[in-house]
Amino acid sequence: MEQPRHGGNWAWGAAIAGCSPQEILDFSASLNPLGPPESVLQALTQALSAADPVVISRYPDPDYRDLRICLANHWAVDPEWIFVGNGAAELLTWAARDAQGREVWLPQPAFGDYARALRAAGATIKPLPFFPGQGSAGFTLLQEPLPVAGKGNRVLWLNNPHNPTGWLIPQQDILPLLPQFDRVVVDEAFMDFLPGEPTLSLNSSPSAMPRSQTLIPHLAAHPNTIVIRSLTKFFTLPGLRIGFAVGHPDHWQRWRQWRDPWSVNGLAGVAVAAALADEDFRRRTFAWLPVAREHLLRGLQALPGWDPWPGQANFVLVRCPGSATQIQRALLQRHRILVRDCLSFPELGDRYLRIGLRTLPEQEQLLSACREILENS
Repeated sequence: MEQPRHGGNWAWGAAIAGCSPQEILDFSASLNPLGPPESVLQALTQALSAADPVVISRYPDPDYRDLRICLANHWAVDPEWIFVGNGAAELLTWAARDAQGREVWLPQPAFGDYARALRAAGATIKPLPFFPGQGSAGFTLLQEPLPVAGKGNRVLWLNNPHNPTGWLIPQQDILPLLPQFDRVVVDEAFMDFLPGEPTLSLNSSPSAMPRSQTLIPHLAAHPNTIVIRSLTKFFTLPGLRIGFAVGHPDHWQRWRQWRDPWSVNGLAGVAVAAALADEDFRRRTFAWLPVAREHLLRGLQALPGWDPWPGQANFVLVRCPGSATQIQRALLQRHRILVRDCLSFPELGDRYLRIGLRTLPEQEQLLSACREILENS
């Protein structure tokens, strides 16, 4: 089978491990191990068991008015500023099509689907080195104002927190960049996992940062900017495919012409309403997250030659002492544990793994397996 470019490919992992997919312990997909929330499962069950299960027996509202109102209320924006999609992946496709014929400034390493979508749309990618701590100056390349000439052909494309490093780019580093580009796309797929604890700024010493670093509250002042969010990762709903974009309604006039009708199904709408109302699940997640991240970081640091990167997302990027793909296969074949290699990030090569956070007992199982592989290599 072909090497996967995304996490969560249980079928590929099971083929390597020689077991059923259900036996795989998956650290490759960065999903919340506490989910899906019970409230979501109950809401879906109730919707399907109704005398008239309208969520599957009728077409969804093509304007998704109720769903957009639900999302708008949660993020305190006008519903007209919300555009929903079949996961963030669909929205990234339309954002890339919006960049057709333009120069897209893209920090790299970057999620591989960005380049795929941008090249398919006919955009030109201008790579920006982005690797905090390894000699890269991060966004200092853009600290000086860019020439006004050419602005109409420039697009800035960011991922915050950054994948695969997990690094959080503070608002004060991003906001001055927005007026320097005709359009800006910010993928905040992992922003939900930011609990507001102290972090590092690329251009400053350690400092405490506000709970929320999303750019959503700043969009009215920057109508050239679109924020894309996913409800997949925090609420563990990848099978339902639900994402949304926030931005000036003028953007959606083009996007509506491109997308297929009914791209979001009725069950996803039911799940979103229940998930966003579940404050207990959010509290439990923020109680688990920093403990699990610190546990995994310390455990990986204790492995000889392993160099993990502290980040703000629900995964850890770690540099390995040898071939990451060999370690990946050994974990599968000996322990039925799946971690994600970083071959889809060409700048990293075969020396890095990206490991999603899970429960502490599961992380202990992973760390024990890594120690065994090191001892017998």
